[in-house]
Amino acid sequence: MKFGLRLIEYLGTPRDIIDMTVMGENAGFDIVWYPHDTFMNNTLVLTSAAAMVTSRVQLGGVGITPYSTDPAELATYVATLDHISNGRVVLGLGVHTTDFVEWTGFDGKDCLIRTKESVELIRRLLKGEIVEHHGQVYDWSNQCYLRFKPLRDHVPIYVACFGDDYLTLSGEIGDGSLPMLTPPGSVKAMVAPIERGIANNPLDRKNYTISGCLWMSLSEERSAAAQKMRNMITYFGPYLEEKALNTIGLTSSDFDPIRAAVRNGDYAAARDLVTDDMLKLGIVGTPHD
Repeated sequence: MKFGLRLIEYLGTPRDIIDMTVMGENAGFDIVWYPHDTFMNNTLVLTSAAAMVTSRVQLGGVGITPYSTDPAELATYVATLDHISNGRVVLGLGVHTTDFVEWTGFDGKDCLIRTKESVELIRRLLKGEIVEHHGQVYDWSNQCYLRFKPLRDHVPIYVACFGDDYLTLSGEIGDGSLPMLTPPGSVKAMVAPIERGIANNPLDRKNYTISGCLWMSLSEERSAAAQKMRNMITYFGPYLEEKALNTIGLTSSDFDPIRAAVRNGDYAAARDLVTDDMLKLGIVGTPHD
């Protein structure tokens, strides 16, 4: 088993996030992940900065979407950063909800085929191929190839995903999967479809990584930990999967008042609507707990 940190911007400024990356490496974590959420800190910048101040820990973006970032850009990003980091890059490609990409006018209904084609195109580019491709989403000419040699011809691609079909696809095409384990008790429900997909993946199972993300908020003061978790739940809770929510007796409709407050820009009111039951979406407490 390996352990990673996922450092979201609620933890501090971009410089704070980089400082925490160094702390994570020194503490022995295997990988540091940076969420690439719409209109939040830019993961491509954070991973590049982190590569310059670390030497061992792997670095990965989570939910870098094939909507806002074309696979041509993603291939050059990972290949360039792989050189800078001496081969420590992991690409977390995909989405955990289509709502965020729909904000900017994309129709998220094609997220599975778009992800699948993106993974294929990036892998072929890294192998040095001329990638002429005429698919359902991307239409590339024979001028699509890297003009420089990557450090590695295979950078691990972990698929960020949600819903049974997408989770299964992540098992079929990824080097790893990035399911949300919110709440932690939903792990069996999330992992089962991934395992079904892995059965159709040519990659050896022992080389496939399920990198589940659970929310954890720790503080010497339990109330401070709870307040930080309320910020997470306010913003992301309304987008979590019904199946996962049901494992702790919640439904998506329970978040309707929070959704309404957020749409009105009243984040303080939305945070006050987070119930104690909703805090069970993650792990909240003191280091002793």
